[in-house]
Amino acid sequence: MWYVYVLKSLKNGRHYTGSTNNLNRRIAEHNNGQTKYTSQAGPFELIYKETYNTKLGASRRERFLKSGKGRELLKQILGT
Repeated sequence: MWYVYVLKSLKNGRHYTGSTNNLNRRIAEHNNGQTKYTSQAGPFELIYKETYNTKLGASRRERFLKSGKGRELLKQILGT
């Protein structure tokens, strides 16, 4: 299984979107400062996830959610 996820930084309130095949490990990496882009923004909480059968499906969804229309959709889904 592959996951597309949205994390919320408890430090600055920003949202971070990514994809992985091991959600628990990836969240731990974010919270331990092991990812370059988010290393200064932790800790994080998982606020949204979607499940996909393939890496390609998850990658396409992640790319969409990082686009302008995708960010607008996430705002509606998350109620922000």
